[in-house]
Amino acid sequence: MIFTDQGIVLFCQPFREADRIISVYTREHGRLHLRVPGVLRQSGKLKALSELFVCGDLRIYVKRGGVVGTLTGGKIHCIFPAVRGDLKRLMLAFHFCELFMRLTPLHQPSEGKFQLLYQALTELDASGANAAFQAAFTLRLMKLAGFGLDHPVLQIATDFWDKMHNSRFADLQFTEPEDLLSLAKSNNVCRRFLNQYLTYPLHTTAGIGLKEDMAHEDVSVPVVESFVH
Repeated sequence: MIFTDQGIVLFCQPFREADRIISVYTREHGRLHLRVPGVLRQSGKLKALSELFVCGDLRIYVKRGGVVGTLTGGKIHCIFPAVRGDLKRLMLAFHFCELFMRLTPLHQPSEGKFQLLYQALTELDASGANAAFQAAFTLRLMKLAGFGLDHPVLQIATDFWDKMHNSRFADLQFTEPEDLLSLAKSNNVCRRFLNQYLTYPLHTTAGIGLKEDMAHEDVSVPVVESFVH
């Protein structure tokens, strides 16, 4: 079967002598593993299309019953250049892709998930990172993955909770003490969820300070007992 789908590259690694294995999240087919043959040779034509964070139209071949497809061609839409040129943006982009690798099953498409990742990378590229970006992205992915909370927890204000789930990432600029406290609590919700759900830690949390951001906060919060599936 040969098809074309829009996708974003989440992960890539060398394979055999000159190939590359990539994981992409596609609009119509969900997360896929693909082999990119010969891409590491000097004459390789698909190297740019198989780089991390690249968004493009991908032409994919999958054998009947096959698990790993083959990238045979395509067209690049965006490489998010500002993300690649700034360490803080780059670390957040790595983190978002790792969350997708860990929280999205193979071959299960979701238009909402694709749009979330594309919006996050687009706004990160255009406006840069802010203190609420990571928590807002995680809360939205939790909801799309079936682990979201129906109502705010830890006495987080309803309007703040709504902004974290629905506002543009670039607009999540908080300066009021009450909002900063709610943001700290939101980070705590994300961290507790990831600790409960994942069987081993994320590799990218240290780079964005997720482990340390509550270390000096005077916040007394109960354990979140369960997440709504």
